[in-house]
Amino acid sequence: MKKVFLGGTVNDSLWRDEMIPLLKIDYFNPVVEVWTDEAYERELEERENCDFCLYVFTPRYKGYYSVAEVIDDSNKRPDKTIFCILNEDGDKKFSNFQKKSINAVGKMIQKNGAIWLKTIDEVIEHLNTK
Repeated sequence: MKKVFLGGTVNDSLWRDEMIPLLKIDYFNPVVEVWTDEAYERELEERENCDFCLYVFTPRYKGYYSVAEVIDDSNKRPDKTIFCILNEDGDKKFSNFQKKSINAVGKMIQKNGAIWLKTIDEVIEHLNTK
């Protein structure tokens, strides 16, 4: 059975909780209550071995590491990298500046040969038909 790595926004975002029950493929959810070296090593291993690496970014995103991961994967493994931007997440919305910036990342990822999908529904459909 195919498997997808669920990377991207954490910070109380519910996109994983909404998506997981609708998936017809296996998944790895890297979100853990306590981040340890072991959790990090497992994440690296799963990211390497999953059939797909999905990165969903929402306005709740903080930090930089996932942006580096998706750019790295879109360069090294474009055939298995999927990127999605959700412009809203609960009561949070991207500013116009943030939208422009994150869309530039999407264009870069797409130019690298990876897939850029616009909605969670598109992501689910794509993954469930593979």
